[in-house]
Amino acid sequence: MKILLATHWLIPHVGGVWNFMEQLKNRLEQLGHEVDLLGNSPDYKKIHIVNRGKELAKEALLPMLESKLNSQTAPGLNQHYAIRHYELERYCMELAAAYFGLQQYDIIHTQDSFSTRSLGRVKPGRTPLVSHVHGSVAREMMDHFRNNPSKGVDERSPAWRYFPALEYHAAMSSDLTIAANHWSKNILMTDCGVPDHRITVFQYGLDAAAFQAKYNAGTPLRRPLGKKVIICPARLVYVKGVHVLLDSLAVLKQMRSDWVCWIVGDGGMRGQLEEQTVRASLQHDVFFLGEHNNVPGLLAQADIFAHTCIQDNQPFSVMEAQMAGLPSVVSTAGGLPEMVTHGYTGLIAPVGDAVSTAKQLSLLLEREDYRKFLGQNAKAFAQDHWSMDLMVQRTLNVYYGAIAQKSSV
Repeated sequence: MKILLATHWLIPHVGGVWNFMEQLKNRLEQLGHEVDLLGNSPDYKKIHIVNRGKELAKEALLPMLESKLNSQTAPGLNQHYAIRHYELERYCMELAAAYFGLQQYDIIHTQDSFSTRSLGRVKPGRTPLVSHVHGSVAREMMDHFRNNPSKGVDERSPAWRYFPALEYHAAMSSDLTIAANHWSKNILMTDCGVPDHRITVFQYGLDAAAFQAKYNAGTPLRRPLGKKVIICPARLVYVKGVHVLLDSLAVLKQMRSDWVCWIVGDGGMRGQLEEQTVRASLQHDVFFLGEHNNVPGLLAQADIFAHTCIQDNQPFSVMEAQMAGLPSVVSTAGGLPEMVTHGYTGLIAPVGDAVSTAKQLSLLLEREDYRKFLGQNAKAFAQDHWSMDLMVQRTLNVYYGAIAQKSSV
């Protein structure tokens, strides 16, 4: 088959969607399929098929779109700046995809609601479209606007209704939507009104051999003598909840000092988080390592994995921590309770509860036997559950089913 994997988000990128697309592409190509990757460039200035060198600059498209989609011809699009921004972005992807041509693909597999809606409008009618949701765009945008009231978006705004509507129309324009967990599926059904039969659920996979090679390669960074290492690999953005982790570490420091925390990743909140670290007098306990090309090697030096996110779907960081045999301390956000069994593979604290998180971290620092028990269970679970082969086979089954359905029409 010739397959197009597409996303509205940046490619290449350090985030989970790019990681998923890369791993899926590699495994599908090992099975003899041909795979292209379509998305936004890292500077958001063009749409490109990254592995083919094809690109189209948005500056060539936006003047035409802006002249055609004015307040008279498209009043709905222009009723709010947020709707206008995302709709123009979506139209850019539509035009670029039409320019590149989609007729050569046997199936199109999109990775978010924006790209699903875009490609669903310009693909050939007989080409199947499978969509994948890696979280909830609507929930994430609502959280963003709640925490940034200066953006002028609240429950009365048309922009508030735009994102659930987008997710509904995206799901309805695809032949089937894949969700990684029941949390994502339930949001599509309850918040967006997508019928049950249009969604299937199966978890991601992790390339265990590639992970193990990086894990064995290690890292020059070494744990400090006499200290346990708490590790948090995450983008430094609000939804990842690193600010909550720092609050919990401030509480933990009042309990004990036999630890350090490595925060691995970068993002727009880094300066703010570093300032929070200094205010809490944690600058000698918390270290911002920035982006790192071998997180598994760092996991090999760590003792406890922490992920205090506000919202997340099925993060690769949790999968990797479990594969490394680390106990996880996570929040109740998103799909995390479907990944971590409290008291068996890790510990779960309510979203935003810094005190509970601190107590759980302290327990694992105090009880080496319990920490190892959870870690061993987590590794056994990961080896059995996060099978890349199983995920790819299920994905191919969805592809073949969608192709057969189109062929029978």
